Amino acid sequence: MNKLACAAFAVLALAGPAAAQAPGEPANFKPPMLREVGFDQNLGDKVPLDITLKDEQGRDVKLGDYFGKKPVVLALVYYECPMLCTLTLNGLSTALGVLAYDVGQQFDVITVSFDPKEGPELAATKKKAYLAKYKRAGAEKGWHFLTGSEEQIRRLTQSVGFRYTFDERTQQFAHPSGLVVITPQGVIARYLYGIEYAPKDLRFALIEASEGKVGTLADQMILFCYQYDPDTGRYGAAVLTLVRIGGLLTVAAFATFVFVALRREKAASALREGNV
Repeated sequence: MNKLACAAFAVLALAGPAAAQAPGEPANFKPPMLREVGFDQNLGDKVPLDITLKDEQGRDVKLGDYFGKKPVVLALVYYECPMLCTLTLNGLSTALGVLAYDVGQQFDVITVSFDPKEGPELAATKKKAYLAKYKRAGAEKGWHFLTGSEEQIRRLTQSVGFRYTFDERTQQFAHPSGLVVITPQGVIARYLYGIEYAPKDLRFALIEASEGKVGTLADQMILFCYQYDPDTGRYGAAVLTLVRIGGLLTVAAFATFVFVALRREKAASALREGNV
């Protein structure tokens, strides 16, 4: 495999729209092949739960088998990718290791190869490696590594807006990198882009995708102060909300000050009248 070509794909897939811009080219210039690569935001769309895939043991499964009770984090990769997919899975694994929630308990993870030439044996190898890194009991029941036919894979990738292409010259895929967080009902809730995922962003995405069933009351209160940005796939402080909260706290503090001052003045007046 041409690792140099894969490295170029990785840089261009992760960089902004001006990546690889040549002098005199328009700001949004991209090599022709990479114009076909990216994530389209299909927020609110439902993934086809009747998609048929194969699990790590070679059994036929339906995508819907993994939905219904918990939110799902979907990672689209191909298992023999020499660089970008490994970085994606490593970034996911790192975020999961920090997250207070457990795979298989509060949420599930589905990793699907978009290379139809890959099969259950490769999937099983990847699962074993990443479960060894994750090191949490019960994760094997919640982190699934799947493969499938070209037709079924295309149905899944198109439903979540994952656009990729195969380069015959290098015999490698050019593809974007990121995660899709999906509700228990199969509705696309959030996209997280890149190869490193802030545990905060993943936590908030799972809370929202679960409609509050994941996370504590404190998590819900913190999330109230943050807002999802679909352009960056990250959560940032909701400035207007913070200003409003600050204003309410200021009013509350002032009202408390006035109340305490009046109580003290009343007590002092009563004391003076008693001494007369």
